[in-house]
Amino acid sequence: MKTLNLDLTHAVYFAEKQYKDLGASATEALTTLVKGNGAGNDFLGWVKLPEETPTDLLDRINKTAARLRDNCDYVVCVGIGGSYLGAKAVISALQGCFDDYYAPVAGSPKVLFAGQNIGEEYMHDLQNLLKDKRFGIIVISKSGTTTEPAIAFRMLKEQLEAQAGKDAAKDLIVAITDAAKGALRTLAIQEGYETYVIPDNVGGRFSVLTPVGLLPIAVAGHDITKLVAGAADMARTVAHPGEDNPAEEYARMRNALYQSGKKIEILVNFNPKLHYFSEWWKQLYGESEGKEGKGIFPASVDLTTDLHSMGQWIQEGERTIFETVISVKEPAVEKRIPSDEQNLDGINYLAGKRVDEVNKMAELGTLVAHTDGAVPNIRIEVHALDEYTLGQLIYFFEFACGVSGYMLGVNPFNQPGVEAYKKNMFALLEKPGYEKETEAIKARLAK
Repeated sequence: MKTLNLDLTHAVYFAEKQYKDLGASATEALTTLVKGNGAGNDFLGWVKLPEETPTDLLDRINKTAARLRDNCDYVVCVGIGGSYLGAKAVISALQGCFDDYYAPVAGSPKVLFAGQNIGEEYMHDLQNLLKDKRFGIIVISKSGTTTEPAIAFRMLKEQLEAQAGKDAAKDLIVAITDAAKGALRTLAIQEGYETYVIPDNVGGRFSVLTPVGLLPIAVAGHDITKLVAGAADMARTVAHPGEDNPAEEYARMRNALYQSGKKIEILVNFNPKLHYFSEWWKQLYGESEGKEGKGIFPASVDLTTDLHSMGQWIQEGERTIFETVISVKEPAVEKRIPSDEQNLDGINYLAGKRVDEVNKMAELGTLVAHTDGAVPNIRIEVHALDEYTLGQLIYFFEFACGVSGYMLGVNPFNQPGVEAYKKNMFALLEKPGYEKETEAIKARLAK
């Protein structure tokens, strides 16, 4: 098993005392997570999920994906937060960098996303793209009433039924929702949609290894069996405490840096395919730890691109940051730099080298520069970007997040602050049942 490698060498000396002092706390937090006796323990279904995912569920997901692949040129995944980011992260990491620009071919639909925003232009442009096209919908919502995906699904459902006919449309819509209740479950029963269940004990940001993420990933043509296998192997690796446990050590180090005054963690990649993986990671850690006036602020950069924009701030700005770098050891392809007779650009000294060799030296040079500039660096090396490795990386960050949240002293599995904007929005839109809130907020805004 090729596992990820965690290197704390360039971080620990920035918070050596705190790191040493937190050893017992990290072990206690890990034990609490594994035993399931901490805050939010009714949302720990993801902990054993990879090891307990039945083969027949994966087979059924692959069968559903095959039906959509055979009958659609586009499949729109409708969801928000964890119902969209996990699938987007994995698909983006595994597909070609310019796959989105190629026209779909038979049996290989493009996976698109909707319901993750309330953009009028976005929906106009998406529906215009889908006009007179063969498309299907995967709608993901535990309740079926979350505003953003509900709007998108209503519009896309209407369009699909108009283009394909109501009878055909029901076979092109798959609902991933609550097992027994909610508006989407009711609609799915009425219309005869195929359904999958969002487990009650798995929160949205931990749901990528449930049908929520697995079905869109399978539709995109990727091997979900290998993805789950990578996660299962990582689950076994991190289940027991000790300094050889990478998830425990990562959680311990980031909390040590937090105690030493480092309030912002920047997830860094040197591979553009990992951009949306960073977006998934930001939700995972931001929603899990940002509460009760606590929590490291999760940010991200794509390097070397952002060295030409954010690099100055990282190098010489306020020293409240640390970096966690995801390094991919081996690219899937090999490209070498040609020689040029005139050498007007002055880079003949690079001729014959792999592009990735230059990238790796940029990565190493950045590490030296940033640590010289008092920016601690945690480095996570993965062997390659494939399904198995991504499964490992997903579970590593999920498990470390649970440990880190318990070390911080918060419930890592709730998100009470997310509801605040919704209540105000419903009041402003005069949603039935919010009459008092509508009156109060209008009075407040009139002042």
